Amino acid sequence: MMWIPVSQHSYRGLTTAAFNHVHSLSLDFHLSKRTGEVLSALNKGSAINQFLEQVTFQVFPMMMDLFIAISVFYYKFGPLYAEINMVITCWYLYMTIKMASTRAEQRREMTNADREEEAVKNDSISSYETVKYFNAEEFESGRYQDKVGVFQAAEAKVQVGVVMMNICQAFVFNLGRIIAALVCGWQVVVGMRGTGDWFMVVSYLTQLQGPLNFFGSFYRTVQQAMISGERLLELFKIQPTVVDAPHAVDLTNFTGRIKWNNVSFAYDRRKPALRNISFECVPGTTTAFVGESGGGKSTLFRHMFRYYDCDEGNIELDGQDVRNLTINSVRQHIGVVPQDTTLFNETLMYNLKYANPEASEEDVYAACRAASIHDRILSFPDQYNTQVGERGLRLSGGEKQRVAIARTILKDPRIIMLDEATSALDSHTEQEIQDNVWQIGQGRTLLIIAHRLSTITHADQIIVLHAGMIAEKGTHEELLAKRGRYASMWEKQIRAERALDAAREAHLKAARALRRANMGGQKQSESSRTSYNSLNSTLVNKGLNSNSGGKSEECTSASSGSSSNSDAESTHTDEHSDDKCDTSEERLPGK
Repeated sequence: MMWIPVSQHSYRGLTTAAFNHVHSLSLDFHLSKRTGEVLSALNKGSAINQFLEQVTFQVFPMMMDLFIAISVFYYKFGPLYAEINMVITCWYLYMTIKMASTRAEQRREMTNADREEEAVKNDSISSYETVKYFNAEEFESGRYQDKVGVFQAAEAKVQVGVVMMNICQAFVFNLGRIIAALVCGWQVVVGMRGTGDWFMVVSYLTQLQGPLNFFGSFYRTVQQAMISGERLLELFKIQPTVVDAPHAVDLTNFTGRIKWNNVSFAYDRRKPALRNISFECVPGTTTAFVGESGGGKSTLFRHMFRYYDCDEGNIELDGQDVRNLTINSVRQHIGVVPQDTTLFNETLMYNLKYANPEASEEDVYAACRAASIHDRILSFPDQYNTQVGERGLRLSGGEKQRVAIARTILKDPRIIMLDEATSALDSHTEQEIQDNVWQIGQGRTLLIIAHRLSTITHADQIIVLHAGMIAEKGTHEELLAKRGRYASMWEKQIRAERALDAAREAHLKAARALRRANMGGQKQSESSRTSYNSLNSTLVNKGLNSNSGGKSEECTSASSGSSSNSDAESTHTDEHSDDKCDTSEERLPGK
């Protein structure tokens, strides 16, 4: 009973320390490690706690039993029997330790195989939707069975070793007991001892087998616990690469001024990710970053949030080097809306208040209105108490993105970073969000990563990144006037949008003609259907090439579905087809 609080305290302290340590590690660690392996290592805290419990309550009593047994043999039967007892005990312990040590590598292989099995299982279950998208259930089952097979093969080696060690242990102990029985029997024959002494010697030696057998099993358990805990101990050895400087101070009274001075950085020294980046953001202004994928936009954002420290140059916030500021105080002033939002498997209210636990419900409602999600939440059966599911999977992509924006508004930071924050939204909601972003950005410094250039034309400065360098910098009008990389990107997007609009209009006309033909003759119907299918194929191809976000396919589905409906249904679809192509209402599953 007295050990229960001690055991709980040690387990709580160890696992909490490991959990906090993993959270303190830098981003490069989390990007390089599999989540399943890290979780498996964290779960090994109980093995170390079990080791401490066995040492306290089983090893010490066992050592006491052996000491008493040897003392009894010495005082009752003389030093000869004590020496026999000592030889048996030492030989038994030495052989147990030696054989267990030789099998340590086998146990380590078994533990690593178990960790791999857990990692595959965790990755597969957490990627449930991806598995379903590609009908990969059989592949995942085979992959998991392979890992289970590797684990069982390693486990079989360990079990064979255990059996062999048990045989050797029994041989050593029985050999010692036979020797002691023969010596005592000879003394009984010559009259040195009585028959009762012989039975006492054999009985004591038999009882001695219990503690010795326990030591063998205990040593195996300890060895397994230490091997299982190796990964946890390795985690404690890993240190974060980005830490507070000894003289770091808090960032206070921050106005939002940002200045980059010749910043260079490389994940791999052979390929720089950022090269000589210099720019300045005045408080209350908007800076947009554009460029092709891999140009360094996300790396730049990671440096702003101080996931990494730059290799050369420095970043200043209100004139202070960010490396001389505490990490927590810097991050308190920065709000991030990532491209891929992850939510906790809790209620919407919990996820929204995660940014500011002290926020009132009215503050939450106001933030959700600003993000154009309040009315949508009220349409859910449980409203703000709706469970969002694992990683927010019960919400659509657009709904998750708007929740992320509302959460950032609740944080009330001086800097807001939006990483393609409207990429998952339909055109109508995107415009609402854009209007709200400019509104909530008043008095704040906005940093925006954008691929759709039409969303950042009002930015105070636009920075074009190419191969980790600043290729161009200026306002929308200035960059168009330069006729450089930005102007080329702009013209390509405009041409693609115009081509898509023209194809969509032709598609709608063909759909109307097909419906009219269905009411006319068979021959006219076949001709119209051929024309319709040709335009439909053109629209899909253009839509995909212009990154239309799947809207052309939505229009295709709507129009082709309506072609087989009745006259009244066709008229209804004809009246609303334009709206259906431009907007979409996303719903919770089952709604």
